[in-house]
Formats: sequence, structure tokens, C-alpha cells
Amino acid sequence: MTSISVYIAAFGFASIIFLTLRDIRIYRRTKLESYRKGALRGMITGGLAWIGMIFTAGNPGFETIGLTIVLVAIYFNKKGKREDVFGDAPLMKRVLGETTVKTDKIKES
Repeated sequence: MTSISVYIAAFGFASIIFLTLRDIRIYRRTKLESYRKGALRGMITGGLAWIGMIFTAGNPGFETIGLTIVLVAIYFNKKGKREDVFGDAPLMKRVLGETTVKTDKIKES
């Protein structure tokens, strides 16, 4: 039977990946550098959380070490300074990362 610790580690990993995918979506739409940095940080910490989740599932009796690795990954995945891209958007649009697409119009002189 799977321990509750494996589910906790999997939830930590899934939350990091969700936020990383959200940052990638916002960066692709707005081209803001802070969201690119957030997505890169999320990929690195997602890998660390993956290692912690695998360690938690693979080593019965030593789940606390794996959970500590996941906790450290979540700590390093902090938000950082970001621009306001949502304005007064509703909650679901903020959660899903829906923003307006930035278009670069080139003026011909």
C-alpha cells in the first residue's frame, strides 16, 4: 500500500509543474522577461521535486528525506517580482494564466 507521503510529494510536484506551465503560457502571450525567468526556475525546481517524489516512493522508511527535497524545491520556486498582466481579471482567468496576446506591429516608414 502506498503511503500518504507519496501523495503529498506528488501534490508538491504537481503544483510546481502547474505554476511552471502557467508562467510559460503567460510568457508566450506577453513576452515579459520575468515570466520567462519564472518558467525556467520552475523547470529546475520541478526536476528537484521529481527527484524528491521518486525518493519518497522508492524508499519506504525514509519518506521524510524525499519530502524534505520536495519542500526545498517548493521553497526555491518562490514567485519573485512580476508585472501585472491580469488587471481586474476574474479568478479563473488568473488561475489559468489567460492574458491578452502582445502583438508587435512593425511600422513601415
